[in-house]
Amino acid sequence: MKIQKNFSLYFKMNTNLFCNIFIWLSLIILPEIVFSQSTDYTIQNVKFESQGATLSGSILKPKNPLAAVVIIHGSDPVKREIEFAKRLAKEGIAVLTYDKRGVGESEGIYAGPSVGTNNIDTTNLNLLSRDANEAVKAIQNYLNNKKIPIGLVGFSQAGWIIPITASKNPQIDFMVLFSCPTITTLEQLRFQFYTNGDTDFWDNHTEADALEHTKNDPDKYQFVPTDPKKSLSKISIPGLWIFGEKDIQIPVKLCIEELNTFKVQGKPFEYALFPTLGHNTAFASNTAPFDISVQWIKQKTLNFKNSKN
Repeated sequence: MKIQKNFSLYFKMNTNLFCNIFIWLSLIILPEIVFSQSTDYTIQNVKFESQGATLSGSILKPKNPLAAVVIIHGSDPVKREIEFAKRLAKEGIAVLTYDKRGVGESEGIYAGPSVGTNNIDTTNLNLLSRDANEAVKAIQNYLNNKKIPIGLVGFSQAGWIIPITASKNPQIDFMVLFSCPTITTLEQLRFQFYTNGDTDFWDNHTEADALEHTKNDPDKYQFVPTDPKKSLSKISIPGLWIFGEKDIQIPVKLCIEELNTFKVQGKPFEYALFPTLGHNTAFASNTAPFDISVQWIKQKTLNFKNSKN
């Protein structure tokens, strides 16, 4: 498998699909605590407050966590990503994953197309960013160890939420973004409407064609767009984007162009591109994207530790 290389440091990956590839690459605990123990980590259910709603989640804590992350949702009405969190916890990474606002055990109102509302307008994205910020506070309070680096890991829509959150919270040390846009919300919609769910889209269209429509097609909806570049320009924490070249939800090559512009400016932003994958990079049967993200987090954690010694 060919993987686009763009990392300032490299590490060696071995997977079942390929081997020897070098890649640049305020907390409220429930009175009735649900607490379970595995051989690798503990799981504790928690609740925390955000913008008038009580959000419910779970903290997975290895014995000696090397880092901690909060998982940020995509656009769907999803509950806590417990299986993904378990994979991270087994790698020594503490995780807070929570039911999205208005979903599962979390209070509030979910916004999204399935309920006839706009979930990528500025108001909702900022609200979800505040939820993410409160989740960061929650896991920090729970771990009670300021030496543990804290990061954000998210999918798709999180590409707008994570930069907003990181730009407003200096306690966030790194970010990992699976199939996340670096373009405006309106540009993403133009591209998505143009591809129209066609899984064979890239067999019949060129990058130039997609770029033309993404930049110039008339907007079907009118609202103030969110541009993640405004927030990304304000932060200097390490970031890793994982892309699938066959993505029909976001124009990956355009997103990479935006990242390369930041890299020229000295931003510590990196990416990995998987030519055979689409939008579902985080949960693909090919575990390479996940494996790369874990190794990247471990390397950044080591860098943080060395810089403080």
